Amino acid sequence: MSRHRESKSGATSKLGAIPWLAVARTAMIVGRRWTALSAKDRARLVGLVRESRGRVGNLSVRQRLELRRLAGRLDLKGMTRELLLVARGSGRRGRRRR
Repeated sequence: MSRHRESKSGATSKLGAIPWLAVARTAMIVGRRWTALSAKDRARLVGLVRESRGRVGNLSVRQRLELRRLAGRLDLKGMTRELLLVARGSGRRGRRRR
């Protein structure tokens, strides 16, 4: 029975260690990019990802090009830059850490 308590308390301590502010900022960044797409584009992107089942090779050449176009509209490079700032713990752009 003590074994159960240890695992439960371990899970609780791990859950408490999650930096909730970083999780919230990540959700805001991704959400902002997602809502920038039109409803039609969002639906098509979801459809393509479902159809591919996580493997781009499951799509036709035409579908791959469409997926690439829609992903480009999400500005994944820009989103990655913002997420790296969150991961580093720095919300300030252009400022060097010492």
